[in-house]
Amino acid sequence: MEQILEPRADLAGAGPSSSSGRSAASWPAIIAGAFVAASVSLVLLALGSGLGFASISPWPSHGVSGTTFAVTAAIWLIIMQWVSSAIGGYITGRLRSRWIGTHTHEVFFRDTAHGLVTWAVATVVVAATLATSVFSAIEGGAHAVSSGVSGAAQGASQGISMSPGSMSQGAAMGQAPAQSASYMANAYGVDKLFRTTGSAAAGQAAGDPRMEASHIAASAWSTGTVSDTDRSYLAQLVTNRTGLAPADADKRVDEFIAGTLDAVTKARAAADTARKGAAQAAIYTALAMLVGAFISSVSAALGGRLRDEHL
Repeated sequence: MEQILEPRADLAGAGPSSSSGRSAASWPAIIAGAFVAASVSLVLLALGSGLGFASISPWPSHGVSGTTFAVTAAIWLIIMQWVSSAIGGYITGRLRSRWIGTHTHEVFFRDTAHGLVTWAVATVVVAATLATSVFSAIEGGAHAVSSGVSGAAQGASQGISMSPGSMSQGAAMGQAPAQSASYMANAYGVDKLFRTTGSAAAGQAAGDPRMEASHIAASAWSTGTVSDTDRSYLAQLVTNRTGLAPADADKRVDEFIAGTLDAVTKARAAADTARKGAAQAAIYTALAMLVGAFISSVSAALGGRLRDEHL
């Protein structure tokens, strides 16, 4: 649009333009475009979720890999942001009120501003909708996990209380209501550690040392290492419990500690990978949203120009 719609110079004797004293924002058009953009976003999100769930599988060698799924999901989110912003901005531009006696540069600025505001309102609406859904899902998942862990912990405490001499110790330490998550994670490894190969050696301890060994494993999870004192003590416990020769007990302890520390390393590596992935996703999402704001502004300017040409 290269010409002024109705130059002020041609309005000799006329009063102020019809837009004087009123806001230049066409809020009905903005709200309409924002709801259209939000609706398109939710439709594309539902479609992408369906396609994503259809492409993955819990069975080995079936479905796409995790990397492919993550990349595809990121691309789809970018497309969703751009398409919804373009449609919402265009709708706002076509529906906004015509500005009489306004310079073409001001018209262009107002159109782009309308597109930007439309994008902002739509983003807030979609964010509020998704936040409500996510918080509900997190609350339900946390409740389920809490119930499951509590039940498993109670089962573990009951199993320990059946071992000789451990009931009074557990009650005295107040461990019956719940066990630590580290014990639950290392229960299998502790059981492997104390598997007997024959008759127990004479003079072995009457109590069950699994709880104490699990405490040492929990310390390894938090510190990432096992001291020589703890290693020697574990070997002594294994020898007394299983009747193994000291050399065989040392070998079993070394295998157990190596497996525990390897699990710690893998857990930290997985957490670091998740951290890097979350950081990249946040950066890409921010960039996609900025581009979406630009597309919404351009689409609103295009829609407004077409509207003025046809009226």
